[in-house]
Amino acid sequence: MSVDFNTVATEFCHFYYQQFDSDRTQLGNLYRDQSMLTFETSQLQGAKDIVEKLVSLPFQKVAHRISTLDAQPASPSGDILVMVTGELLIDEEQNAQRYSQVFHLIPDGNSYYVFNDIFRLNYS
Repeated sequence: MSVDFNTVATEFCHFYYQQFDSDRTQLGNLYRDQSMLTFETSQLQGAKDIVEKLVSLPFQKVAHRISTLDAQPASPSGDILVMVTGELLIDEEQNAQRYSQVFHLIPDGNSYYVFNDIFRLNYS
């Protein structure tokens, strides 16, 4: 049975952002020791360091709004490459900040984990 990479990418992103927005401390299960996050200019490797970085971000409330989501198969092994653009509503700010994020998802049994995660705010 072949995997619908668009469905996997969409379901993953909705789960990821819902978890991020409600409790960032619970994102560790989506990463592994070899996973890497590039967040703006910071690069971190390993689930523990990645979650520490995400938890340390200087806001209490955040809401992600996805504008676009594109996915492609990334290897014959079932990897999926996901590109997301959207808006962040942070704390009580009225003006959303635009962002771009790329995920490289690797199959792991019946689910996927994040091997690469690249995040950038988009300044106009």
